Parts: sequence; C-alpha cells; structure tokens
Amino acid sequence: MINLKKLATLLMACALPLLAATPANAGVSSHCGKYICVMTAHHNRFVQDITVNTRDGLPGTLRAYWGNYHSPKVNAPSHRWTVGYEQAGSKLVCGGLERDGRSIEDGICVTI
Repeated sequence: MINLKKLATLLMACALPLLAATPANAGVSSHCGKYICVMTAHHNRFVQDITVNTRDGLPGTLRAYWGNYHSPKVNAPSHRWTVGYEQAGSKLVCGGLERDGRSIEDGICVTI
C-alpha cells in the first residue's frame, strides 16, 4: 500500500512547477549597447521593473525611462528600479549612463 504522505509529497512536487509558470505574454527583455545593458520584466505593457547595468562593472550615473516614467539617477555599476504599472502607448524601455558629468551612452532601449 502506498504511503499517503509520500503520495501527497509527490503530487505537490508535480504541481508546484505548474503554479509557478508565467503567463504566455510575460517576459524578460534585454538589449545591450557598447557600455550598458537594459533589462525589463514585463507582462504586455505592465512593466514590473527595469534594470540597467554597466558592461565594464564600473560605477556611473544610471537612469531608466519608459513613457512618462523617469527614474531617479543612481551612482552604481548596476541598479534595479521597481516600476509596477502599465502605460498603454509606451513600447520602449530605455536606459542611460553618465560619467564625470558626460553622457557616455543614452537611448539603449528594449521594445516590449
């Protein structure tokens, strides 16, 4: 006779991946330029977060923007901004990098 505790554990192990599956339109998109990479987790036009990181690992002033969302600037080699809302007409999630007061790279965008 099968132990009910083992059977319940087996069923839970099979069910968890199904519960954690992402919706078909959810995704993580990224695009890299020469100096930075921009990544976003989104579901259709609902952007969960935007991450910008430098490719050389050195800090700089990073920023992210998407439609009317403009992040505060952060001095770091990588940063994640939690956005958490939807903009119907906005298709590009972008980032930029400044160092020593100069724009190093801007307009590196991901299409969602």
